[in-house]
Amino acid sequence: MSGIIAQNTLDNSGLIKSPAGGGAWNFISKVTASASSDISFTSGIDSTYKEYLFTFKNIHPSASAVFQFNLSTDSGSNYNVTKTTTVFTAYNNESGTDPYLEYGAGPDLAQSTAFQKMVGHTNIGSGNDQNLGGYLHLFNPSSTTFVKHFITNTNSLGATNYSVNTFVAGYGNTTSAVDAVQFKMVSGDIDLGDICLYGLTT
Repeated sequence: MSGIIAQNTLDNSGLIKSPAGGGAWNFISKVTASASSDISFTSGIDSTYKEYLFTFKNIHPSASAVFQFNLSTDSGSNYNVTKTTTVFTAYNNESGTDPYLEYGAGPDLAQSTAFQKMVGHTNIGSGNDQNLGGYLHLFNPSSTTFVKHFITNTNSLGATNYSVNTFVAGYGNTTSAVDAVQFKMVSGDIDLGDICLYGLTT
């Protein structure tokens, strides 16, 4: 027997697939930024999956800025879902002289419809090598019973050459189905980068 070993997680050789009943991430769509004022996903978020994942690759601002998102319950006509969140950030500079871990009382929200910032401590830099990567994990957005939980984790190269690792968690305080998500900078455009959307089969 060689190659992929199916349904045998105790075998210590070869490539091991998930056992029967295991899940898989399914690619839904991809948007590539090109001096984009925002990136909006207005389709593909429905009751097909109970978990969705957005991945951010090489998100580069046109000018130093903070990356953020919001949710919609009306197919993207409005991005104004009320949210309560908590944020913490770990960071260090290139010289290793300023390592720190802090709770982000500035970026967190308390029953606010504002866009949620996904970068703490300092803006993403706009230098040629400066960008952001990470993800947004959205749970059961089509539920009409429960609030909509989410977790984000990003790492960015800050404008002042800091590595900034930001964690955001919270919920959209709505029992309406969330069916669209928008990403944008606090100011300026998303100059470059890819955002992909996946759904989890369970």
